[in-house]
Amino acid sequence: MKFIAAYLLAYLSGNASPSAEDLTSILESVGCEIDNEKMELMLSQVKGKDITELLAAGREKFAAVPSGGGGVAVSAAAPAAGGAAAPAAESKKEEKVVEKEESDDDMGFSLFD
Repeated sequence: MKFIAAYLLAYLSGNASPSAEDLTSILESVGCEIDNEKMELMLSQVKGKDITELLAAGREKFAAVPSGGGGVAVSAAAPAAGGAAAPAAESKKEEKVVEKEESDDDMGFSLFD
C-alpha cells in the first residue's frame, strides 16, 4: 500500500510516470523501509497504464468484495418484518447502560464527590 500511495503522490504532483527513485525519495522522507523487489513489481504492473483506468478497475474489484455490512442491513430489516424484534433491541441497549453504571460503582469513588 505504501508504494501505491507514494506512486499516487508522485502522480498528483505532476509526474505522469514516477520511477523507483521518485518513490524511494517519497518513502524515505517519511521514514519508511523500502523493499525494492516489491516496489519494482508494482512499477512493472502499472507501467504504461493510465492511472484513471487503474483506479476504475480497482473500484470494480472492491465492489465485489464483501465488507461485512450485511449485519446492519439485516438488523434494520428485522423491525420492519416483525414488531417483536424492536423491543428486544431496545432492552439490550438499556442493559448495556446499566452495566456501565455498575462498573462506575465498583471503582469506589465518584468524580463529582
